[in-house]
Amino acid sequence: MKKTQATILREYGPFPGVDQVAGVTFDGKQVWFAAGDKINALDPDSGQVARRIDVAADAGTAFDGRHLWQIAEKRIHKIDPRTGKVLATIPAPGQGCDSGLTWAEGTLWVGQYQERKIHQIDPATGRILRTVESDRFVTGVTWVDGALWHATWENDQGELRRVDPQSGAVLERLEMPAGKMVSGLEAGGDRFYCGGGRSGKVRAVRRPVG
Repeated sequence: MKKTQATILREYGPFPGVDQVAGVTFDGKQVWFAAGDKINALDPDSGQVARRIDVAADAGTAFDGRHLWQIAEKRIHKIDPRTGKVLATIPAPGQGCDSGLTWAEGTLWVGQYQERKIHQIDPATGRILRTVESDRFVTGVTWVDGALWHATWENDQGELRRVDPQSGAVLERLEMPAGKMVSGLEAGGDRFYCGGGRSGKVRAVRRPVG
């Protein structure tokens, strides 16, 4: 197992009116982050919030290439990012105990914080298709270059972990600096975008390549 220290490339925020950053996703241009009652679109170049969508947003956020997906307590909403309209709703597998969210292989992947699990679910029905177990609390979840990564936060230590999507075995660990929590997680280009929880920040972390 490879273990290295995470390199923080940039910090964004804190932002006015944002007490906590939960889910994070990336649409190729903007970083979207969940903050309680809004999803915020952050320009990663300027560091400014370009727009906001008023919708319940208390956990993971995902982008499927066209739509945003957002955990809102016991539900997951499918949202048109242009209009902010909720197009569909499915049950969240953790029934209010869900954490991270990402899109891969035409399906949603949902973190279960205290259960230490990641569920692959059907985006049309919410049915669980597969479950990957971890040995740490699961916060954010992302897929990149065919690899499954999840963030964890336990005993005041945050990590980004690459895991085997079948067995859950840890293949690589990036240790965050002490006290730097990771809530949401999404890959974008050469970096991971990480929600900073109660810090109210979003952090860009260098992503290992190869």
